[in-house]
Amino acid sequence: MARKERGLPPEVNAGSMADIAFLLLIFFLVTTTIGVDQGINRLLPRYEENPPVPPINERNILTVLVNKDNQLLVEEKLVDIKDLRQTAIDFLENNGKGTCSYCNGKKDPNSSDSPEDAVISLNNDGQTSYETYIAVQNELVAAYNFLRNRECKKRYGMTFTEMEYIYNDPASKATEGLVEELEPKVKKIQEMFPMRLSEAEPKK
Repeated sequence: MARKERGLPPEVNAGSMADIAFLLLIFFLVTTTIGVDQGINRLLPRYEENPPVPPINERNILTVLVNKDNQLLVEEKLVDIKDLRQTAIDFLENNGKGTCSYCNGKKDPNSSDSPEDAVISLNNDGQTSYETYIAVQNELVAAYNFLRNRECKKRYGMTFTEMEYIYNDPASKATEGLVEELEPKVKKIQEMFPMRLSEAEPKK
């Protein structure tokens, strides 16, 4: 009895395999979360070789120091980080001159004259932990945001945080006239409470 010839193995359809690989690639691109690096939003000043030093009265400077043991010293006094935000708020709107109509400060003659004059000077030790550094930064920025939000809510019915987000959102620029409408309001609040946060080089 003659033996039957064995048939050749079926060929793999390369086109189907390519389609499957493409679909898997699309699946992973859609379902995979891609991490985005984030940092502290700071606008650096333009470089000048010998910049002029503006005269600043000592009472208009709030000195914040974080030592190597992650202890917080404000005006050489030990302060808990949970009290830093309120300390900064009291300093920024102290209104020592009495010329700030929108400030609720105590008008302490030994503290800042106005929000426009107030400067917060931050100095970190080289051995300060990153967590403490970020926590201190957050509290100081939160102090500015608190004052800006309060005034913006009073004037325009929404917080400055919400207004700034809409103003800086690229998608909102598709809405005709929205950015132009918000721009003077955002700049007005920024002028009322300018973020004058000075950070010195860490001490080694």
